[in-house]
Amino acid sequence: MMKQPINFEKLSQQVITTLEADIDSLLNHANLPNPLNEACHYAMMGQGKRVRPLLVACGYQTVMQNKAMTTSGLTIAFEISSELPVNCRRAMLAVELLHTYSLIHDDLPCMDDDDLRRGRPTCHIKFDEATAMLTGDVLQTLAFEILTANIDGFEAIPDDQVAKLLKVFAPRARKMVSGQMLDLNAENRQIDQDHLETIHRDKTGALIEAAVLMGGVCAEASAEQSQSLMHFAKNIGLAFQVQDDILDVTASTDTLGKPAGSDEGLNKSTYVKLMGVEKATDYAQSLFVDAKQAVDSCFSEKSVLNALADWLWQRQK
Repeated sequence: MMKQPINFEKLSQQVITTLEADIDSLLNHANLPNPLNEACHYAMMGQGKRVRPLLVACGYQTVMQNKAMTTSGLTIAFEISSELPVNCRRAMLAVELLHTYSLIHDDLPCMDDDDLRRGRPTCHIKFDEATAMLTGDVLQTLAFEILTANIDGFEAIPDDQVAKLLKVFAPRARKMVSGQMLDLNAENRQIDQDHLETIHRDKTGALIEAAVLMGGVCAEASAEQSQSLMHFAKNIGLAFQVQDDILDVTASTDTLGKPAGSDEGLNKSTYVKLMGVEKATDYAQSLFVDAKQAVDSCFSEKSVLNALADWLWQRQK
């Protein structure tokens, strides 16, 4: 029996609704002074696509879907709901907190000096540079607190699972920062594709890897399943960056929610500069295909992760 096609827009909205309620609960728990509290709410509640927490949820659901089929022998219409388990909700929060911190710092005058993010003034423009710096700092620490601490509104998760989540999350948080440094170092330089991919497997790909693998940890994925998730994540992480480079030169500021052409203005090393738009688009498509094949090779039917990959590919169009 064939499964009904996944309505990913519906599924993603359910995840985002859960995530945003949890963001509000966590920030209320943090009890931060103003304007830090206001800035954290402002940065975290912007209208982003929430790709990284969606990757956590879809990684979790893909493994659980496969387990349900293996147990019952039936094809089950497995739907993401707002009742995701607490370990998955905590992991979703952790990756979104870390991602938002990185955006706030990336937008600062000492970095990319952007004044628009997610269609609104960046944090340092809305508030001031000191507040923006501290907002990024506290969101980074909250990313680790939500994985480890007892917090009102969130059930505890077993210590052994906390350790597994941190083992995935912490080194990739460090890699993301290293990638930012490599990206700055590559400005105003001509670099080859291998060097460019080294930058972006850390800067963009590391947190995407963390998101997918943490979803797998929450679902107690097998070693074979974890390898498949890793292969998917590595390809999707790189594809996502190639797409961003393309969209920077092909999409409008209104569509992007941030200044179009900013990479060129900073003389950054990009896939478009290296390959041109057409070849970069072909390369992104090949990465999406490889990612989906990695999931198909391990999971026995069209997965929620591959529905997410299809949804992400639509950014290109």
